[in-house]
Amino acid sequence: MRNAVDLLSRGQRIFVGAASNEPLSLLQALQASGVPDDLRFIQFPLGAMNSTDFTAFADTTSVETFFMTPTLAKAEDTSRVFFKPMQMRWVYDYLMQDVDVALLQVARDQHGVLRLGPNTDFIGAVLGSAKTVLAELNTSLVAPAGAPQIAESKIDYLFESDRQIPEVPTPKIDEAAATIGGLVADLINDGDCIQTGIGAIPAAILSRLDRKNDLGLHGGLIDDGGMQLIKAGNVTGLRKPIDTGLHVTGIGLGTKALTSRLSETPDVVFRSANHTHEASAIARLPNFVSVNSAVEIDLFGQINAEVAGGRQISGTGGSVDFMRAAKHSKGGKSIVALNATARGGTVSRIVAKVEMVTALRTDVDIVVTEYGVAELKHGSNQERADALINIAAPEFREELRASLLP
Repeated sequence: MRNAVDLLSRGQRIFVGAASNEPLSLLQALQASGVPDDLRFIQFPLGAMNSTDFTAFADTTSVETFFMTPTLAKAEDTSRVFFKPMQMRWVYDYLMQDVDVALLQVARDQHGVLRLGPNTDFIGAVLGSAKTVLAELNTSLVAPAGAPQIAESKIDYLFESDRQIPEVPTPKIDEAAATIGGLVADLINDGDCIQTGIGAIPAAILSRLDRKNDLGLHGGLIDDGGMQLIKAGNVTGLRKPIDTGLHVTGIGLGTKALTSRLSETPDVVFRSANHTHEASAIARLPNFVSVNSAVEIDLFGQINAEVAGGRQISGTGGSVDFMRAAKHSKGGKSIVALNATARGGTVSRIVAKVEMVTALRTDVDIVVTEYGVAELKHGSNQERADALINIAAPEFREELRASLLP
C-alpha cells in the first residue's frame, strides 16, 4: 500500500466515490498506512450507507460534504467537516476543477471489460479534473453492463479487493406509504417519464405502476422496484425522444438481486449528473414526472428536505434539480410525497413555516400525503394553504388554520 500513499502529497484535494461505489477497502488501507498532512477529502455520501470519518485519518485531514450523514455529524472533529449546500447538477460543475486525486471503485463486467461501479454521478467531472486516479478493483462485483468503461491506462494505482458492496434492503411499505403510493400512481399516465427517490413511499409508488405502459425512466437512481418494472415491461423508454429505449440513472441502490440484474441489463445506462440532472436534457422528455420527498412543507408550499431540530440531517441533493427540470418538460409535473406526520404521529410535517427552505414554493406543483392530493401549481396563497391544510393529519388542521390568522 506504500506506493499508493506515495502518490498523495500534502494539501491535495481528493474526490472519493460514494453511495454503492465507495472504494471502502482502498480507504481503509490508506488510513492504516498513514496519509500526508492537510488532505481535503471531497464526497457526496449517502445516509447510513457511507460511514467513513475522514477527520479520523489524521489530525489535519478534513472533508467537504454535500450531504450530512450520521457519521459526519458525529465525526472525531466536526470542526473539520465542511457542509456545502449545493444541488447535484452544480456539484458536477464544481468538481470539474481543483480536484487533485480521484479515489474510485471499478469492476469487470461479464465479459471482462473494466467499468465503473454502480455510481457515476460525478465521474465525468473528476476524471477530467484529477491528475491522479487511484482505483479499487473489486473482484466480488460484476460491473453493471451499462456503466461507462474506463481504460486501465487512466488509472495510476489499482488496488484489488474482494468484498460485497453495501445492500439497501427492500423497504417495508406500511399503510400510509401504500395509500400515498396509490395516490401518486394515479397521477402518472402511460408514456410518462418518471423520477423517484428511495424509501418506503417511492417503493410503494413503483409497486402501483404495474398496470402502466411504456413508462420512461430518467433519474438519479434505480432500485429493485424500478428494475422490476423494466423486467415486467411496464418501463420501456420507447416514447422518450432522447435515450429512446434506455433507462437512465446515476446510481444503483438495492439488494444483491439488483446488482446482479444490472450486470446483465445493458439498457440501464449510467450517466453523470450533467445528464441525469440537467434541465436542458429533461426538457426534451415530455411528461416528465418528478417525485420527491421532504422533511416538512409549509403553508406557502416551501419545502425543507434537509434540516430537523436545528440539525443538518441530509443535503440539498438532486430534488430541486428535478423539480425545476419538470417545469421545462411539456406536460411535466413536480410532485412532493410525504407522510402527514412524524415521530409516531406527534408532529405534523405540514407546518406554518419550514425551518429551512430547500425548494421554493414555485418549485412544487402537487403535494401528496395519506390524506389526499393538494394541487398547488395555479393556486393563490390562500388556495395553496387551504389545500395543504386539507391533506394534513386531522388533529393538526385547526392549529394550522389558526396560524393563518392576523
